[in-house]
Amino acid sequence: MYFEKGVRTLMAKLLTLLIWCSYVVSISKVLSAASDILITANQSLRDGETIVSAGGNFEMGFFSPINSNNRFFGIWYKNIPVDPVVWVANRNMPLTDSSGALKMTVHGILAIFNRTNHKIWSSNASRPAYDPVAQVMDSGNLVVRNRNESNPEDYLWQSFDYPCHVILPEMKLGRNIITGHDWYLTSWKSSDDPSPGDYTYRFDPNGFPQEFLRSNSVVQFRSGPWNGVRFSGFPLQKPNPDIKYGFVFNKKEMYYSYEILNNSFVSKVALTPNGMIQRFIWANLTHGWNAYGNMDICDRYGLCGAYATCDINNLPVCMCLKGFVPKYPKHWNTADWSGGCARRTPLSCQNRDGFFKHSGVKVPDTRSSWFNESMNLEECKSLCLKNGSCTACTNTDIRRGGSGCLLWFGDLIDMRQLTETGQDVHIRVAASELESVDPAEKTETKARSNVKKRMRITVISSVLITATLLPAIALILYVKKRKKQIRQGTTRHGPGRNNESPNEDLELPLFDLAVLAAATNNFSADNKLGEGGFGPVYKGTLKEGQQIAVKRLSRNSRQGLHEFKNEVKLIFRLQHRNLVKLHGCCIHREERMLVYEYMPNKSLDYFLFDEGQSMLLDWPKRFHIIGGVARGLLYLHQDSRLRIIHRDLKADNVLLDYELNPKISDFGMARCFGEAENTANTNRVVGTYGYMSPEYASEGRYSVKSDVYSFGVLVLEIVSGKRNRGFCHPGHCHSLLGHAWTLFMEERSLELIDVSVGDSYSIVEVLRSIHVGLLCVQQCPEDRPSMSSVVLMFGGDGALPRPKQPGFFTKRNRVEADTSSSKYEQSSSTNELSITLSGAR
Repeated sequence: MYFEKGVRTLMAKLLTLLIWCSYVVSISKVLSAASDILITANQSLRDGETIVSAGGNFEMGFFSPINSNNRFFGIWYKNIPVDPVVWVANRNMPLTDSSGALKMTVHGILAIFNRTNHKIWSSNASRPAYDPVAQVMDSGNLVVRNRNESNPEDYLWQSFDYPCHVILPEMKLGRNIITGHDWYLTSWKSSDDPSPGDYTYRFDPNGFPQEFLRSNSVVQFRSGPWNGVRFSGFPLQKPNPDIKYGFVFNKKEMYYSYEILNNSFVSKVALTPNGMIQRFIWANLTHGWNAYGNMDICDRYGLCGAYATCDINNLPVCMCLKGFVPKYPKHWNTADWSGGCARRTPLSCQNRDGFFKHSGVKVPDTRSSWFNESMNLEECKSLCLKNGSCTACTNTDIRRGGSGCLLWFGDLIDMRQLTETGQDVHIRVAASELESVDPAEKTETKARSNVKKRMRITVISSVLITATLLPAIALILYVKKRKKQIRQGTTRHGPGRNNESPNEDLELPLFDLAVLAAATNNFSADNKLGEGGFGPVYKGTLKEGQQIAVKRLSRNSRQGLHEFKNEVKLIFRLQHRNLVKLHGCCIHREERMLVYEYMPNKSLDYFLFDEGQSMLLDWPKRFHIIGGVARGLLYLHQDSRLRIIHRDLKADNVLLDYELNPKISDFGMARCFGEAENTANTNRVVGTYGYMSPEYASEGRYSVKSDVYSFGVLVLEIVSGKRNRGFCHPGHCHSLLGHAWTLFMEERSLELIDVSVGDSYSIVEVLRSIHVGLLCVQQCPEDRPSMSSVVLMFGGDGALPRPKQPGFFTKRNRVEADTSSSKYEQSSSTNELSITLSGAR
């Protein structure tokens, strides 16, 4: 009996002890969740272990997506079971089992190791660490800091600096201007695969900053610029008692962020795998995410082309702006709006224009814009009218009645009508267009009309007074002009001169030499972008803020007045997204200059043939550049009003814009063909050795197939990252073309690809590019495809003909190859060649 009583007492004590242990364990878990858990140097967090933030909002550890056995290290909402993951570390290197571990080094570096202790991912550190710890914050931010430093500015590293597909409150989306670091989103490949998908959402700092959604390198959507309240193209960013939106733009950084004002409110912004930017709000009642911000057809970038707006409530959705008409009416009527609209009446360029006000719109693409936050709207309009390239203006900030000045230069792209949250844009039009404006818009026009009437009376009076003196004035002016022509050597029929005036029939704006000198800081070396065969190119900024590139013909250049005027006349008539745009020219005594749109990323050769810069050209970018150059050449050969042979296509003459879109430049050697012409001959072969076709280099015979050959060389250079001219291989003495053809014949074409591309390439696209490139460089012009066929080849997946031997395939001996290579390395970057062929026509 006593024994049984003792047993019962013992059992009671054991039960009490178990309950107490259980309580201690539960308390310790609560304490773990309620206080920051730190990972210190040489500690590990293994698969199966997790850490929860202090407030219990977020948890981090290893996880597997739905329908996947791969393991990733990430951060997720602790108490939200649906789509909880907000950040992933090893997106490109998943683990295939549960052997992974996250470790902290003594240098403050986080690293993930697999079963064989091989590092598959690591962070970095901004400065030396002396007692590093890592912790997940209640904001969802994984930070590494020195133990006694808690200020965010002192963090050694943080996951908020490397967003994945989600923006959380307090995160930044933008750019650190000092370091060049971008905070941007990249979509998951699919809902069960966190590896980087096709879509990115990031700031573009050019002009007035705005955000772009891209599929690979193709723009899908544009947010518009920040207008003080919201991004112009985001109508859902209304004042909200639960959310505060903000945009910071100063000399150090530009970024968007938001703040949650209600602690019970859970929200995130995510880039979905199918390319949607949406705000998600957690609904406790339904235990699911409510998505806001579904995109419609009018959000598609540039749907309606230039000078048009998209209105989702209209049918058709695209309409030309007031004062504009469809550029291609037949296409427009069949719902093909890509050609956009054109002015019904050209601008006067003499300050006689005015503005139509368009209200409630998403403002146009601001990459080619200029802004000044201290000017008012009237000053902004006045400044716009003084610049022949200015097409529209508005305020930079719509608060308190509006302030600041934003000017557009060039075409107005990607506008849409918004019902509630749009803003006003003032579109520049010719004065005659203003006669049809609404009564409410006539005040400014009437004032201008009165001024014009007074001016008309003054002019008529002046003409009547001076009419009798006109013959004498004309005679004096003629004598002065004749003397000036004799002094400057520009008389129309002077001995040894061309029988034409330098400025005759140029048909485009002429820039004053003083204006270009001021824009380029007197053509200083600091503004020099590079030097081509015909002279240096300078970066310039006009007084109104517009950036330009000035090509200054050197006095000892081989390009004479004929070539200069040829380039001017040709380019000014050409309009294509893959051709560089000419703004005007300058002819002043011996000075001849061309003024182009500014290309911030220089030329293709700057990236392609530089070991460091080539890393920035992954395969999608290279393939995009190949396609753009092909479409530009097709336009020259077939779709433009003139049939043009470029004759000097090379990597140096392919310029890259803000998005690395290619633009063909340098038309000094170009020639026009009539519709019935197929080939022509010249006794002066001028071009770049390594890009010239055999028939052109040896016989002076050129055609569209000469350009096709140059394009094929360029394609193989883009794939390989090597120049054809000066190419040297340890195993043989072939040129790059011969090397590519040999690999192709041996079915080893993938060995040609540039190592800088890494694993970003598509095998199908690479093999097809090499195949098409070899078809283009075949020895006989008749065997080469036309550019229309080339574009179809890149866009299709059908079988391609087998290429024949390329031009210039004859082997060089080793001494010749080495000599050629060394001469190439010592020569100028243009590698231009000029040959006079005796007997050639």
